[in-house]
Amino acid sequence: MDKKEITLNSKKIYNGRIIDLKVEEVLLPNGKTAGREIVEHRGAVAVLPLTKDGKVIMVEQYRKPAEQELWEIPAGKLEQDETPEECARRELEEETGYKGHIRNLFGFYTSPGFSNEFLYLYVAADLVRGKQHLDPDEFLDIREFTVDELKDLALSGMIKDAKTLIAIEYLFTGWMEP
Repeated sequence: MDKKEITLNSKKIYNGRIIDLKVEEVLLPNGKTAGREIVEHRGAVAVLPLTKDGKVIMVEQYRKPAEQELWEIPAGKLEQDETPEECARRELEEETGYKGHIRNLFGFYTSPGFSNEFLYLYVAADLVRGKQHLDPDEFLDIREFTVDELKDLALSGMIKDAKTLIAIEYLFTGWMEP
């Protein structure tokens, strides 16, 4: 059975700096119609930075939608005409001050039930410390964690960010080579 939904009409109802929102009416495979609310996002990157001694550099920042400070790997949205690799390099340096060799691991949809946001996950190694270049509205702390510390944080529920959990799961299971 073909599961594709066919768009009958689409109306953009919000244009923002980070997201847009549209409402669509779709034709379902069974011939009925349904409404869909879709968050449009330019896409984003996240970087798993690994130090020479095997530690992971994390950032802690307050996230208003969650109403709490969260430990995360460095990440950010793609800018207009920016490649994912350029964005990964930029975000790593802006948020942590580090530069290094980066490699794309894979990408994934963050919440495909309502958003088209696609996130590219990178790993960074051979890091050289430089200077942070935070955006004017960014306030964050940086810390290096051992793999054992990350495992304890994840298993205790202290890491609540999905992209970070996905990245460190790779690290825990040895699925990737730095």
